[in-house]
Amino acid sequence: MTQLSILLTHQHRLISIAAVLDVFESVNNFYKLRQQAPFFDIQLVCLDTPENDHTIYGYHPRCITTVHETDLVLIPAFSTADLQQAIAANQGFLPWLRQQYQQGAEIGSFCTGAFLLAASGLLNNKKATTHIMSSEEFAKAFPEVLLYEDKVITIDHGIYTSGGATNSFHLLLFLLEKYCGREIAVQTAKMFSIDMDRESQSHFSSFLPPKNHQDNLVIEAQQLIESKYHQANTVEEIIVNMPSSRRNFVRRFKHATGITPIVYLQRTRIEAARKLLEQTNQSVTEVMLNAGYNDIKAFRTLFRKNLGLSPREYREKFNKRSVASKLGV
Repeated sequence: MTQLSILLTHQHRLISIAAVLDVFESVNNFYKLRQQAPFFDIQLVCLDTPENDHTIYGYHPRCITTVHETDLVLIPAFSTADLQQAIAANQGFLPWLRQQYQQGAEIGSFCTGAFLLAASGLLNNKKATTHIMSSEEFAKAFPEVLLYEDKVITIDHGIYTSGGATNSFHLLLFLLEKYCGREIAVQTAKMFSIDMDRESQSHFSSFLPPKNHQDNLVIEAQQLIESKYHQANTVEEIIVNMPSSRRNFVRRFKHATGITPIVYLQRTRIEAARKLLEQTNQSVTEVMLNAGYNDIKAFRTLFRKNLGLSPREYREKFNKRSVASKLGV
């Protein structure tokens, strides 16, 4: 029987653990219906010694000091936006994670759980992904990790990560196929109505640039870009009156926001185009022009690069009328 350890972290996201338990318990039931032994021995692992009769989700949690060996460790997403504080609250798991990996265990994280996995050092020089809205914070906190922010899942030497929210199910299906075989993975996908072919999470992203950096010059430039992105052809036209040399301005801007002014302008335009495709019936050409572009080929290329879909595909997926027509309402 495969020993599965699910970390009962402080500030874990309830739905993250519930989803993992639901999937693996369902798989065990598949085996029982075939008159076979359950495939996974599931346990919740916590930092503190639990009370004798205390149960969570129907399980008696085990303290990590009593779990000496396991085959697979899964780290749930965090429920807090203060991810550094969440890491601090769960520091006690880090030596145990390193020990289990050294002993041959495989380890996976879901969504923002990747922050705890990265804090262990096990992701250094390995591929990883996380919730796309937390990617910039992750990249700054863990520069030695090879972040693929658009990926749904990553796989690297027995270390697995998944993107945000429902992307967790895609990692679960991958692990089920690896451990139990394709038939069980497909059966699980059908039971939970999960598409098995998602490769990118880029189209779930939104551009929410930081503005709490205290650099007033950069804040002014951000406001100018966001108000004039559809009028100017270059960043220079927008910041022409900035009281700073171009070199110094670019340095300050990147330090404050994490990206260059030209990338900021591009992402502001793509964000505007995204909203127009979601909320209006403007043609793709009209959306392009209103977002500040005048080359349809370049616009489509940049849009796909940033969101993983063409403008038309994005509209079909997220526009209210397009969705309603598919549902027949």
